[in-house]
Amino acid sequence: MISKEDIIKRFVSYVTIDTESDPNSDTTPSTKKQWDLANKLAEELKRIGMQDVSIDDNAYIMATLPSNVDHEVPTIGFIAHFDTSPDFTGANVKPQIVENYHGGDLVLNKEENIILSLDYFEDLKQYIGQTLITTDGTTLLGADDKAGICEIISAMEYLIQHPEIKHGTIRVGFTPDEEIGRGAHKFDIKKFGADWAYTMDGSQIGELEYENFNAASAVVKVKGKIVHPGYAKGKMINSMYIATEFINSLPRIETPEHTEEYQGFFHLHDIVGEVEETTLQYIIRDHDKGHFEARKEVMHKLTNELNSQYGREVITTEIKDQYYNMREKIEPVMHIVDIAEEAMKLLDIEPLIKAIRGGTDGSQLSYMGLPCPNIFAGGHNFHGRYEYVPVESMIKATEVICKIAELTAEKAKGDLIS
Repeated sequence: MISKEDIIKRFVSYVTIDTESDPNSDTTPSTKKQWDLANKLAEELKRIGMQDVSIDDNAYIMATLPSNVDHEVPTIGFIAHFDTSPDFTGANVKPQIVENYHGGDLVLNKEENIILSLDYFEDLKQYIGQTLITTDGTTLLGADDKAGICEIISAMEYLIQHPEIKHGTIRVGFTPDEEIGRGAHKFDIKKFGADWAYTMDGSQIGELEYENFNAASAVVKVKGKIVHPGYAKGKMINSMYIATEFINSLPRIETPEHTEEYQGFFHLHDIVGEVEETTLQYIIRDHDKGHFEARKEVMHKLTNELNSQYGREVITTEIKDQYYNMREKIEPVMHIVDIAEEAMKLLDIEPLIKAIRGGTDGSQLSYMGLPCPNIFAGGHNFHGRYEYVPVESMIKATEVICKIAELTAEKAKGDLIS
C-alpha cells in the first residue's frame, strides 16, 4: 500500500519550490528557477533506482524503469510538467494539511478572510472525511502539475520495491513551460522511445481524457494619436476607445465564464492601454476544428471592419495556433484509453471520460507521434488561491499508473495488444 505520509512529504517538497513560468521569456525553461526543481527531480529518480536518468540543456528530464518480464511488451510512458502558471503567484507556497475534512467551509487565511467555501466549490463534497492539501490563500498550490510528478515518481518507486508486479519497460518524462504552451516544443520523442504515453495532468479523481481544445493566441494592437487634451478636437484618436469597440463586438456570452463542456470561447486575459496604443491579448478555444477556424476569422473580419470604419489601419491582429484536439490521433489507437479505463475500474474508480477544457503536453505530443491521453492527478481549482488536492486522489492516481503498467504486460503476453 502506498503511504499517505510519503505522498504528502514528497508533494510538499515539490510545491514549496517556486517554478512559475514566464510567457515573455524566449529561453527554455522560461525561468531559471525551474531548474531548482528539475535538478531535484533528476537526483530523486536516480535515488529511487530509475535507470538512464537524463536532464538536457532545456531541463527536460527522462528516465527508464526496465522491464521485468521475458516477453515483448510495448514501451509506455508517463509524463508531467513541473512549471506552475504565471496567472497567479507560485512563490512562497505554504501548503496546509487538513485531516479528516469535516464538510464545511475551510478558512485558508484568517487575517485576510480568505475562505474555501463549500457552497461555491461544490466538488469539496466528494472528499468529506479525506485529507486535503490547500493553500494559505495567498498563492496557488501547484498541484497542476506537481501532483502528477509526485504520483509518477511514487509509482515508479513502488514498482521498484515490488518486483512481483510484472511490467514492461516504462519511460518517465518531466517537462518545463507547459503552462505557457511550450511544454512539448523541445521534447525528444525519438529519445523517449515510448509506443504511447499518458500525461498525469487531469483534475478530479476518475478523469480520463483524449479530447481537448484546438487553441490559438491572439495579440490585438490598437494605434491611437496623442494630442494635448485641451486642443484635441478632431485630432486625438484614443486607442482605448477603439479597443473597447473591438472587445464589445465579440459575443459576450462566448467567454469562459459563460461556457462549458464542448462550448468554445474567446478569452481576453490581458489589457495594456494608453491613448496612443492599447494591446489586447486573447486566447481562442474550440473543440470543433471548423468552429475554431471560424473564431479566428471573426477576429480578422472585425479588425478589417474597424480599419475600414476609421479609414486607416488602427488595428492589427496576429493569431498563432498553439495546439490541436488530440482526438484525431488517439482514436486510431483507442486500446490505450481502454487500458486506462480498465485499470480504473479494477481499482474501484469510476472513469469520467470527457473532453478537456484546456490542453496538456499530451495534445502536442500526440501530433508529434506519441499518442498521449490524459489521466487525473487529483487537484481542483488550478491557477489560483483556492487550489486544493485530496491526498487520497493522489494515492489512487499512483495506483492507476501501477495498474496500467501491469495490465499492459498482461495483455501483451496474451497477444491482446501489439
